[in-house]
Amino acid sequence: MRAALYDRYGPPEVLYEGEVPEPVPGEGEALIRVVATSVNGGELYMRAGKLSPLSGRKFPKRIGIDFTGEVVSPAAGLKAGDLVWGLAGRTAHGSAAEFVAVPPDHVSRLPAGLDPVEAAALPVGTTAITALRDKARLKPGERLLVRGASGGVGCIAVQLGKAMGARVTGLAGAKNLDLVRELGADEVFDYRTTKPSDLGTFDVVLDTAGSELRAYRRLLRPGGRMVGITFDTDHLASSLGYVLGSVVFGSRRVRFFSGNPRTPLFEDLAGYVESGAIRPVVDTVWPLADIAGAHRALEAGGVRGKHVVRVA
Repeated sequence: MRAALYDRYGPPEVLYEGEVPEPVPGEGEALIRVVATSVNGGELYMRAGKLSPLSGRKFPKRIGIDFTGEVVSPAAGLKAGDLVWGLAGRTAHGSAAEFVAVPPDHVSRLPAGLDPVEAAALPVGTTAITALRDKARLKPGERLLVRGASGGVGCIAVQLGKAMGARVTGLAGAKNLDLVRELGADEVFDYRTTKPSDLGTFDVVLDTAGSELRAYRRLLRPGGRMVGITFDTDHLASSLGYVLGSVVFGSRRVRFFSGNPRTPLFEDLAGYVESGAIRPVVDTVWPLADIAGAHRALEAGGVRGKHVVRVA
């Protein structure tokens, strides 16, 4: 089967479409024919070798975290022909391939009527739900700041924040401020020309950038919560130290987490989509053969939603 591979760490150009054996489902696993996947920020770090102590140096490596697809061989709660979305999980096998074999608790049925290619922009919405609902416990009427509001997680967080009754401020690049406003943000600012001190105070800050933690934490009101989904990998030790210090010494805490969603969380996401509270935002759809182009585009910045890779 076709799959995205790389034989060494490096820039996007190390990615190519190659052939690998079709996976054989293990006991209880479902075989999924992949329709599409998306490019996530963590994959850029992995491909570049910034996380090599975790990923090792055994090549070739696969890539891809989330997916939409069609069930080929059934498993518990799933039947052949079901359209699903899910997570390939933290395994050696990526979802940027024609087939994946996954445990059934890693997937859920797609909301009815949702195009499976566009839907590939949405599994990351489980991260936004975990961040705002479960970690920050965002309440109606609170002020929410979303850094990277036009990105994959940010686009969904803006919509989710409004659905939860918050007053939402979005930070994004100048050319994407219109999009963030259309998604429901009450205020939008260009992150290049706006200093943190110009923004006022917030109950919750959702950080998708991983930099300037100290400056944005200062914007929290007493009892405020800052939730981050990525670290500045160039200053990892100092970032980790600052987060731990906030937990021990401050009332304005910084929380980080690594998402590993299961079926109930995907079902929660489907509920928001079916109610109209959340819609997919797709920047560009790329063919699997040009997955390097998708990575290059995400690294260039200025993304509007998600870069989706069509596999089927």
